[in-house]
Amino acid sequence: MAEKILVRGVNWIGDAVMSQPALTALKKALPDARLSLLVRPSVARLFETDPYIDELISYEDEFAGLMGRLRLANMLRKKEFSRAILFQNAFDAALIAFLAGIPERIGYNRDGRGFMLSQKIPCSGNDRKIHHIEYYLNIIRAMGLETVASAPRIFLEMKERTSALLKLSEMNRPILGLNPGAAYGSAKRWQPDRFAGIASRFMEDAAGSVVIFGGSNEVPVTQEIEEAVIRQGMVSNARIMNLAGRTSLRQLAALIACCDTLVTNDSGPMHISYAVGTPTVAVFGSTDPALTGPVGRGHSVVRSAVPCSPCFERTCKYKTLECMDGIMEAEVYAALKGVLPTRRAVFFDRDGTLCKDAHYLNNWKDLELLPGLENLRRLKDNRFLLIGVSNQSGIARGLVEEGFVKEVNKVFTDKFGLDEMYYCPHGPDEHCACRKPEPGMLANARAGHGIIFSNSYVVGDKDADMLLAKAVGAKGILVLTGKQIESRFADYTVKGLREAVDLIIANG
Repeated sequence: MAEKILVRGVNWIGDAVMSQPALTALKKALPDARLSLLVRPSVARLFETDPYIDELISYEDEFAGLMGRLRLANMLRKKEFSRAILFQNAFDAALIAFLAGIPERIGYNRDGRGFMLSQKIPCSGNDRKIHHIEYYLNIIRAMGLETVASAPRIFLEMKERTSALLKLSEMNRPILGLNPGAAYGSAKRWQPDRFAGIASRFMEDAAGSVVIFGGSNEVPVTQEIEEAVIRQGMVSNARIMNLAGRTSLRQLAALIACCDTLVTNDSGPMHISYAVGTPTVAVFGSTDPALTGPVGRGHSVVRSAVPCSPCFERTCKYKTLECMDGIMEAEVYAALKGVLPTRRAVFFDRDGTLCKDAHYLNNWKDLELLPGLENLRRLKDNRFLLIGVSNQSGIARGLVEEGFVKEVNKVFTDKFGLDEMYYCPHGPDEHCACRKPEPGMLANARAGHGIIFSNSYVVGDKDADMLLAKAVGAKGILVLTGKQIESRFADYTVKGLREAVDLIIANG
């Protein structure tokens, strides 16, 4: 029988996102275990499609108070968990696991709960001086398990992505997302008039559009920003969309994923943004980006160098908010320009598109280049980047040497001018972010090359390639050089590479 493990999740969106790599590491270290995540309803939906979690248990309001906790503990007792892993630091988390009779209870020794833990992880001041992602991963390491590093990720379904793209389809690209709120307190909120200034400059300079996000309690401040932008007379309200209080948590994640960049305070949406791969500009005041800032490439942090920051206070005890007032609009706009994707690209599948699909190509004698490759340089003459994106699960299956994949990829970069070749070495059961049609490879390419998806194309011979294009809002071109003769997901279908190049150049 599989081991049953209860994980007590955290309650705040940002910490929920930052704990996700630890959940992934736990499942990878114990693949046969059944993981149940106990978490508040306010963040539960972030995990509902996460393949590393077997069961979500919602910590509802009915479990409040002593009697409620006893009911919850009784319910958990019936599930016969062997271990409880406490990501949440609270006394309450240990108490419920203790009352539920779970034999092993593992967590940081803090908040006076050590006597209820069977494995106490030492907690010193240094533990809170590392990024919170590492803070949660350390719990898994303390269990003696090997952890594999991964970035936080929200698993969005294709229908969620396409619905969000449809919602934004009438807006001019590029699209800037703004998140002017922060639930923690005013010490984390940059001034609304400066958000409005960023929006106005962006729409004037980039001829783009702006989407404003926020919770229902942040509607007044988002309306203030929207009205200020319209009042300046540079844009009509058709190019600014205020979605504050009008999205579910997963809709918010999908819409942020469809933005070309997001300017935000240190907040839940900031963490969602980098977890879905959107280039993020984060404004920090009372908190420390070394602990909770965006991770990965393609993001930027703006903060003011004042001696009292970070203070971690909800409101400024000096009543000046100098850490936020000292951040000028010009600084944030410069950071925005630095991460904003602007370059066009054509993404090419490899096997079946650039070379014959040999079904796990693993030797040079089976490499057969397809006709039309010489046409790719015409795309470079028209200022397109050329990027290869290839699933190579043969590496994970032990059928293909990774070094050989890299050597084959060099043929296309060295001889045919591709700017970079990305590949996914994982098998389908690994649920990685980079295996097509998941957009991880494209997100990496955007971070590395500044690519705007709406002006780009995906050329391939399979449904996975066409769905990849759909996931990011690019145009999909099916080439009939592989095994498929049609795809209902393709925007265009052509005979081969030469025809694909002709089509792209004709459409611009």
